[in-house]
Amino acid sequence: MAELVFIPMPRMGHFASMVELAQLLVDLHSELSITVLILKLNPDAQVTAYIHSLTATRIKFIQLPQPETQKDISFSNHISNLQAHAPLVKDATNNILHYSSSRFIGFVIDLFLTPFIDVGNQLGVPSYVFYASSAAFLGFQSHALALQDEQNVNIVELKDSDTEFTIPSYLNPVSSKLFPTILLNPESNSVATTLVRWLRKAKGIMINTFWELESHAISSLFNGSVPPVYPVGPILDLERKSEVHQSSDIMKWLDEQPLSSVVFLCFGSGGNFNEDQVKEIASALEQSGHRFLWSLRQPPDPFKGPMASQTDYDDASEILPEGFLDGTHGIGKIIGWAPQVAILGHPAIGGFVSHCGWNSILESIWFGVPIVTWPLYAEQQLNAFKLVMELGIAVEIKMDYRIEVIGSGEVEILRAETIEKGIRCMMDKGSDARKRVKEMNEKSRRALMDGGSSHSTIRHFINDVMGSMP
Repeated sequence: MAELVFIPMPRMGHFASMVELAQLLVDLHSELSITVLILKLNPDAQVTAYIHSLTATRIKFIQLPQPETQKDISFSNHISNLQAHAPLVKDATNNILHYSSSRFIGFVIDLFLTPFIDVGNQLGVPSYVFYASSAAFLGFQSHALALQDEQNVNIVELKDSDTEFTIPSYLNPVSSKLFPTILLNPESNSVATTLVRWLRKAKGIMINTFWELESHAISSLFNGSVPPVYPVGPILDLERKSEVHQSSDIMKWLDEQPLSSVVFLCFGSGGNFNEDQVKEIASALEQSGHRFLWSLRQPPDPFKGPMASQTDYDDASEILPEGFLDGTHGIGKIIGWAPQVAILGHPAIGGFVSHCGWNSILESIWFGVPIVTWPLYAEQQLNAFKLVMELGIAVEIKMDYRIEVIGSGEVEILRAETIEKGIRCMMDKGSDARKRVKEMNEKSRRALMDGGSSHSTIRHFINDVMGSMP
């Protein structure tokens, strides 16, 4: 037997994808064993529920203790917190090896945990990175590092500019208006740059994408700027067993709606808006006349720290325009937390107003649902650019919108007319985006079938990593 140790970020969007990948690997090779280490680094209650929902798996899970020297959970403390976890990762791995007859053949590490590659080096094994975003964004990160290191470009100074850059992983020039806020802030830029420097020391990178979706971007990564890449996606948690009992009322309502008639609005784990923006969204929905299902959530409690989770409203009518619920009765439904996979897979859904997180994009493609792009944070502006300008499978609301503010700026309020226009374009039954996403839907499913592009790549990865056995 051979043993791989997976170290995911303990956040649901990253954790579930890595576990699904681990399951694929052990299903494809009976001599492969995988242990997942769970860090006490910004713990997510959804992760615990997800682990408890898993049945009949050969994957083992080990919860690590919290290091005594861990600092407050914030991105600025991220690297020092990883350094505090590193001895615990090493001890846990040595303990696994002590009680196992399997040969230890390496680590698979989340992008946000790349400094743990040093633990692999100390133990004399290769480390691979699981990259939970697009191949295009991986190319962007590598190019941004080269701009800073080789051309002395200060990316922080681009925060108010509209400079266009030619980036090999994109077909079209990319405006600095779409650069992630994390790179435009001096403190977070330093952390993000450190993670990418470590990424370059990996033995290989498994990307949650597939050839048919990102052939240009994947090809551009073969220039030696990053370690060898393995496009293994779409890796999705399609079961979501822990969600089933919470969604019966939602699914019953969808069952009563016509085919492809409902606009679904959901903005991810960090997607919440102030009262003014909520009222504009409500007005857009009412004016559009389309049926809708809206996951409306309130911002996290600021007294619970920077990484606190958003919550549901006790009474959403308090933030909605007066008369909105009565005026849309019968055609719309306001919900809190949303079982996104179950909803996107329902035949009543005709479009998805999304923050453009990469997992959400892959899920939408898997179910053939066109997207209206409303990026908020992280790399989502670049994801929206790719969907609208390069793939043509989405409609834009505002591509350079961001909910994160640098300095003394204010968050922009998008007006109802702009939102309504995007919704109407998406729900047009003859739209090019709708046709293209249906074609990509079929390709995404074929990629993971026996002989498909990603299925073959996963087998190739297994052969490579098993070949590293002493």
